[in-house]
Amino acid sequence: MNNELAVKNLDKVITKIEGARLKISDHHIVKLIGVSKYSTSQDIEVLYNAGQRAFGENKVQDLKEKINDLDEHPIEWHFIGRLQKNKINNLIDLKPTLMHSLDSIDLATELNKKLEAKNTKMRCLLQINSANEDSKAGVTPDEAIEAYHYITQNCPNIRLQGVMSIGAHSEDKKLIKESFRTTKSIFDKVQPLGAKYCSMGMSSDYDLAISCGSNMVRVGSSLFK
Repeated sequence: MNNELAVKNLDKVITKIEGARLKISDHHIVKLIGVSKYSTSQDIEVLYNAGQRAFGENKVQDLKEKINDLDEHPIEWHFIGRLQKNKINNLIDLKPTLMHSLDSIDLATELNKKLEAKNTKMRCLLQINSANEDSKAGVTPDEAIEAYHYITQNCPNIRLQGVMSIGAHSEDKKLIKESFRTTKSIFDKVQPLGAKYCSMGMSSDYDLAISCGSNMVRVGSSLFK
């Protein structure tokens, strides 16, 4: 990917984000995470030079390689993939800015234990399976608020920062919207517990997610094509 294309892609995405957020409010700020899982470190660097600062990776190993490759840049790294328990220590050592995919109390308990042992903390989002789909990880909408409270009270080394979800796997915009609204209503209820981020929306639906209240979007193919 060349510089010109990177600037063009980034401009297009930012323009679309701006249009969607302004329909909600001048004060509604949306953070863009560039999802770089299918991209090279060179591509990330090109986008970094075009002005993008936050990037998300799905695999701990890929995150490690890219952090090492690009360590001279002050990049904000996010972990957005499913975390296997045997990779927890590796992820802790990489110190991501935010871990988006805390998908169960079981994982939270294990992560908290290992964070405690290393005397450190991690900022995380609780992943919600808002469309109740078997193919997706996350707590169900019915369990979400209780799980959020539980982790806040029982996992002191995890700093919960909000919620994350993936839109319904459907062509039907109404269903996708519904899944986003479910997540947003949970976010509203956990805001008194310090929730800041409602992370939802990807390349195919981030404008729709913003219209439903998302304030953090994870965009890959639209940036790196």
